[in-house]
Amino acid sequence: MTENHPFVLPTFYLPYPARLNPHVEGARAHARTWAKEMGMLDAPAEGGGVIWDEAELDRHDYGLLCAYTHPDCGAPALDLVTDWYVWVFFFDDHFLDAFKRTRDKAGAKAYLDRIPLFMPLDLGPSPEPENPVELGLRDLWDRTAPSMSMGWRERFLVSTVNLLFESLWELDNITSERVANPIEYIEMRRKVGGAPWSAGIVEYAVGAEVPDQVADSRPLKVLRDTFSDAVHLRNDLFSYEREVTSEGENANAVLVFERFLGLDTQPAAELVNDVLTSRLHQFENTALTEIPVLCASEGVTPPEQVAIALYAKGLQDWQAGGHEWHMRSSRYMNDAADRVLSGPNGIGTSQARIAASALKQHTRSPFKQVGPTALPAFHQPFALRLNPNLDASREHAVAWAADMGFLAPDPALPGSGLWNRRQFLGFDFALCSAGIDPEGTAEELDASADWLAWGTYGDDYYPAAFGRGRDLSAAIAQHRRLLAFMPVDLGAAPVPGNPLEQGLDDLWRRTAPAFDERGRGEFRAAVEKMLEGWLWELHSEGQNRVPDPVDYVEMRRDSFGSDLTMSLARLRAGREVPDEVWRSRPLQWMEACAMDAVCLLNDVCSYHKEVEYEGQLANGVVVVEEYLGVGRDEAVRVAAALADARIEQFQMVEANDLPGLAAEHGLDAAAQAALASYVEDLKNWIAAIHKWHLDGTDRYDEAALRRLGDAAPGATSAHGVGRFLEAGRPEEAPVPARSRVPGPPSWRDYLPARPENAAPAPIAATNASIAAAMRFLRTSEPSSSSAGTGAAASSTARAPGSGPGSGGGAGASDSGAALAGGSSLDGAGCAGASDSEGDGDGPGDADGGGSDGAADGVGLDGGSAGVDGSGSSVSQCGCGGCGGCGGCGPAKVGYGGYSG
Repeated sequence: MTENHPFVLPTFYLPYPARLNPHVEGARAHARTWAKEMGMLDAPAEGGGVIWDEAELDRHDYGLLCAYTHPDCGAPALDLVTDWYVWVFFFDDHFLDAFKRTRDKAGAKAYLDRIPLFMPLDLGPSPEPENPVELGLRDLWDRTAPSMSMGWRERFLVSTVNLLFESLWELDNITSERVANPIEYIEMRRKVGGAPWSAGIVEYAVGAEVPDQVADSRPLKVLRDTFSDAVHLRNDLFSYEREVTSEGENANAVLVFERFLGLDTQPAAELVNDVLTSRLHQFENTALTEIPVLCASEGVTPPEQVAIALYAKGLQDWQAGGHEWHMRSSRYMNDAADRVLSGPNGIGTSQARIAASALKQHTRSPFKQVGPTALPAFHQPFALRLNPNLDASREHAVAWAADMGFLAPDPALPGSGLWNRRQFLGFDFALCSAGIDPEGTAEELDASADWLAWGTYGDDYYPAAFGRGRDLSAAIAQHRRLLAFMPVDLGAAPVPGNPLEQGLDDLWRRTAPAFDERGRGEFRAAVEKMLEGWLWELHSEGQNRVPDPVDYVEMRRDSFGSDLTMSLARLRAGREVPDEVWRSRPLQWMEACAMDAVCLLNDVCSYHKEVEYEGQLANGVVVVEEYLGVGRDEAVRVAAALADARIEQFQMVEANDLPGLAAEHGLDAAAQAALASYVEDLKNWIAAIHKWHLDGTDRYDEAALRRLGDAAPGATSAHGVGRFLEAGRPEEAPVPARSRVPGPPSWRDYLPARPENAAPAPIAATNASIAAAMRFLRTSEPSSSSAGTGAAASSTARAPGSGPGSGGGAGASDSGAALAGGSSLDGAGCAGASDSEGDGDGPGDADGGGSDGAADGVGLDGGSAGVDGSGSSVSQCGCGGCGGCGGCGPAKVGYGGYSG
């Protein structure tokens, strides 16, 4: 703590330079005039005086904020954007004065209920404004919405409603003097903080809208969410003194980490900055490794790709400009105006700064010997009840698994025999299902147990068949195949080609007919989320990358299959409960709390198995170890504390928020009963999973793990179970076999026999952080120049002067703008690295062949040289033991990374 401030500002990661729009003075003058016309200046405060006067507005300098965050748009667009920010900051201060300080929750809700009326999607009339906030919003919507598509209007309305209505969450916490837990805080701050709203403004300012068909895809959501989290965490650091010390706010990340982890203010601030830096790296990683795959797999057109690139560049400009404004605005604590990430500065040193802060995510060695984990006492307050059909379901489950090919190798069924009968009996999925569905019929219990078995089999099959991300393209092909086995119209499906497909085909035919077509669509989407979670795990493992903590929590819900089992319970409740109740904040909170609690429980219980025996990095305890810099025992304690906090939040929402839902939505007796039944289902789900993990299955027991050394091909032993136990020291253990499960050798095996399917397109997806680090660390590497290609302007990415947010100097050529340390989205290369051990299993190869690429049409093979992001040529032949001898067959270049 300094003499005048609660902490010293940490050193920030600033990968993009801030640039100032030349029209800044015009925006400042326009903002003063507009704010006065809207009645914002000299608006009376509740306790006397005014909320703002002209001097206060000038001190905040929103014209400077927008000139920094939108450096390329023209003067009219900058004026409009600045007006939007004057409005949103006035709303924040007006809401604080009128409702937060007075604790007037009823008045706040009535005030907020009118706001959406001034944003009609059809551009129709709106009510007569009653205050400056309403008057300003009507003016802004009339000036902005006509030039934007319906898709943009819908997205922007949602983000605006979230921004305004989630202020009630802050008010609730202030009234109850409650500080949120870290998971809840990040999730809610994203909504109430306004950055998703800012991302919508970016689309207007750069003159390029995100294509509707991919706007809700994971990569685009991650770009928006990482941008949002970084903006909010940075704001929390700068505003802690004003918010916590002066205004009595408790929605601040520094305060959250202080309270939850028992930290002093300075280390809590440093930890917030670590998470902020991680979110920026996640943005870069997604932009350069996931967006290209998305564009290839979804058939995004070149003009639409330009629009996405302009949007990503606009978000980066906002990050850089937002930081610069925080350093200058009178609203914040900003004495240390020159603090940036330590290391070299100046031209040519951005790669060094990236290497300094990003490498640690990729340097953890897999297959660490950690030994059995001492389990803490988890908080589990719900009663466990078991279905009386449990014993019969156990008999059914093992017979069904054998029929599907899960338990014994079948020469006619590739990938069969991943488990054996003894393992399966020890897993005891029927026990978990009996607790999840204690009152279900025998048929419902059998189906539930089979879904659990199938989901767990798939979770084991993907890393075994597709090998730490090196066969991501084949995994994507498998993903598409699995989707074909879930026809919403119950029509024809392909012929199953492996146990995973066979099991899904059987389960869909048994489960889906009980739902209507809409219900089948919802259930299919729930299964698809789990499948996408498995791809995400492969993607992270392929980069040897410990996941970003926020991304991990959110994606773990999907990869665990949480929504699959929850959707079964929701659909059984029928349509008695209205859709708006399912989408309400209390229900979404309770579901997320339940998911996080059991996922963290699973991470603690499976830590030994996943880390030592399978070499996995996607584990919550691992994430805590890496980001807090603590040992295994402390990481387990923190993970368990997070799980307990989510259970406590579940109970708090049930007690305080759930009762008001019935009255708010006018639920009749039947709907109230269905809602109460669903809440009981969630409690059963939590209790059953706790029972199964802590006193049911032997899946995580040391004795069972040791037995896998003698298990059938494809078992966990294929990843090194027995080898480490027999070798003595980890450095003496042989490199684990990549896979003993005969998965599909190439994604091309799934395509029709046509000439155009003979080889993938020459496009590569690279990891920005690893590419930068490799260029930085490489001391003697011949290089050659390479030129990026520009994309033509289009109606999707408007040319300069042709769109509402366009201005001189900003055009389609911006698609090649730097996304991370000088790398560009459409000019990204592939960082290759030869395998020095000569075992045919290095980063650039796999079983002497290597990866076929990142997606259909993504990747380089056929003897091509690996090209890193700087243009340096790295020759690879695929044998793993040489640097491009050319005598070992076609070379295949996959993701650059570090091999364990």
